[in-house]
Amino acid sequence: MSKTILLVDDSPNEMKLMQAALADSGYIIVTATDGEQAIEQAMQHRPDLVLLDVVLPKKNGYQVCRHLKNTSETSSAKVILVTSKNQPSDRFWGMKQGADEYIVKPYVAQDLLATIQRAL
Repeated sequence: MSKTILLVDDSPNEMKLMQAALADSGYIIVTATDGEQAIEQAMQHRPDLVLLDVVLPKKNGYQVCRHLKNTSETSSAKVILVTSKNQPSDRFWGMKQGADEYIVKPYVAQDLLATIQRAL
């Protein structure tokens, strides 16, 4: 059975990059462009993994991550924060919210896929 991945980013270009990296992977892809939509999609589709930007409209990635990890229906989803926030404090805060991995943009597609495979 294919794994479901929820992509969350408000940048159409970043969304395209993630989709391109995952194009031939066989994963089922679901998308959201803001924090509230991300939570709705996660509740509806129960993804195995979430690629989550931190800087988002409505709710930021930290808030979304915390919500997903503290909600029984979505708590088992792996969360990989994919963000341009590259300070050690950003990474620390992201992991503290329950993120499983933290990737800084710009990233190499191979690194993203390797991180996804590790998480799943």
